Amino acid sequence: MRRITITSLAIAAVTAALCLGSSVQAADNGANWANTNRVLGGNRYSPLKQINRDNVTQLVQVWTHPSGTQAVPTVVNGVMYLAFDRYIAAVNASDGKEIWRHEVTERMLTRRGVSYWPGDRKHKPRILFTANTKLLALDAATGEPVASFGDNGVVDVVVGYSSAPTIYRNVAIIGAQTTEKPIDIPGDTRAYDVITGKKVWTFHTVPHPGEVGHDSWIKGWEGRSGANVWGFSMTVDKKRGILYMPVGGPAANYWGGDRPGNGLFGNSVVAVNALTGKYIWHFQTVHHGLWDSDQPHPPVLVDIKQGGKTIPAAVVSSKTSFVYILNRVNGKPVFEVKETPVPKGDVPGEWYSPTQPIPVKPPPLSRVSFKPEDIVTAQDTTPEHAKACRALYEKSGGFYNAGPFTPFMFHKAGDPPKSTIQFPGGIGGVNWGGLAADPKTGYVFANAHDTSLVGWVEKRVPGKRYEYFGPENMLPYDRASVDGGGPYFSFSAPVAPGSKVSLPCQKPPWAHLVAVNANTGEIAWESVLGVEESLPEGKQKVGGAGSAGPSVTAGGLVFIGATNDKFFRAFDSGTGKELWATKLPAVGNANPMTYQGKDGRQYVAIVAGREVVVYALPAGS
Repeated sequence: MRRITITSLAIAAVTAALCLGSSVQAADNGANWANTNRVLGGNRYSPLKQINRDNVTQLVQVWTHPSGTQAVPTVVNGVMYLAFDRYIAAVNASDGKEIWRHEVTERMLTRRGVSYWPGDRKHKPRILFTANTKLLALDAATGEPVASFGDNGVVDVVVGYSSAPTIYRNVAIIGAQTTEKPIDIPGDTRAYDVITGKKVWTFHTVPHPGEVGHDSWIKGWEGRSGANVWGFSMTVDKKRGILYMPVGGPAANYWGGDRPGNGLFGNSVVAVNALTGKYIWHFQTVHHGLWDSDQPHPPVLVDIKQGGKTIPAAVVSSKTSFVYILNRVNGKPVFEVKETPVPKGDVPGEWYSPTQPIPVKPPPLSRVSFKPEDIVTAQDTTPEHAKACRALYEKSGGFYNAGPFTPFMFHKAGDPPKSTIQFPGGIGGVNWGGLAADPKTGYVFANAHDTSLVGWVEKRVPGKRYEYFGPENMLPYDRASVDGGGPYFSFSAPVAPGSKVSLPCQKPPWAHLVAVNANTGEIAWESVLGVEESLPEGKQKVGGAGSAGPSVTAGGLVFIGATNDKFFRAFDSGTGKELWATKLPAVGNANPMTYQGKDGRQYVAIVAGREVVVYALPAGS
């Protein structure tokens, strides 16, 4: 590793500011965005309101700087910390001028940002981040490795992780980036001492004998991979010291005959003591996952009002698009969740859960069913697109769908195609961008998009590509389709012959920004998110969102990028009205954030492609 120090004067100024680290963070007035979600509760709510409903249309771009894909910047005391491929940089958050840079030459950095620890009376503030199987700590003022942390600033955590650590008090908590092979590296969550780098605790995300949840595995638990926290972050109830882990599904994704049973803690939110890792409660959103419907983001913590009482809530959503509003102290649903009978498949050797947990309210945020009459017509998109969609439907042998949690059916070699279509697909619903919440209103905001997944399960053919990562994964069965193997074959088709633009084949709209009133469990509003410029005028407002999520401010604004049209937008948080939009140089592929610079101005930033793009009101306005 080598460090490049830009200016000693700049470092001196930063050092002086960061000496206030703990006290400044404790008395946070909204100026900082100190972790991926701004606060440990994950609400991505900023109390800043210099930019508001009345003046948001005046926003202008003020500076840019290289950054990594999906990496939400961290800002503390007017300094922005950025991750980009093989270096970490500290820049002046008001103008983007670089203060220091730390290069990491021998391994690829996380693409999802860094974390800030404010220090204590004996230790200076630190920047922590992951790089493959390493956890690293830098001096926040200089970018120099912290020599007392691990081996000269580096701790080998054995299992790779692609997101920023979650820091609570003096522990840094990380998940695991595992493979899609069913028997491989476990997806355990681990915590490390921020000061020394020593491991503090490990939580088995697939419970061992004698641990809570082990009896949910009839067999197949030992050596099981997946069931990991791979998303951006975890959330923490600071008052109670409770950590909430969003655990993905166990590997492999589409056939689980070798792992019969509900399979805890796959597809679950698990609450543990943040300092010890001791189990408190869990809530499983999918039993025996067969849909790649991971829990890709943590619950957002918000206090809700009911009958004159305040309930500490954790609002949970996932790729399924269902929303569960839980009491965050004990994990009990605030609104009824019914174990609902779901269709059973016919794949040899498979184990099917007879029921799945479906909330009475809120309603699902995305499409969860399909009928043939849902296919687009020429009036919806274009005649060419509608024709191509119909042709794909016929080629696939039609589509079987029996509502939420429709499983893939079995296809025998040599038989005519007969496909299952699932909604949402593996990247649909609410993905890793997660939720934002306004603590004043109890509104929770989500980017919910409709995607499908099409295919069947077949006996594996040697040499044929299957799973997303394409492993020879030792299973007798896997998902395939008329398109072959491959990861995410969906019901979509070119907008016109020869076009590189492929659009969904179910009737639009295809993406919404949704506000849920967590106090009542009702949808407060929803707005189509994104336009499709390849469609004729008058048909373009169909939605077209990626996986990033929103952020919300006291100025009455919800900011979000994410859309395939490359626009960055602001909506009225109370009504859902779109107030402002500007074209980005690339898709806004990270969650937006906002902060106050040392100059007193409020800034709004988003990573688009491989640079952070920063906006503010005109100087002097």
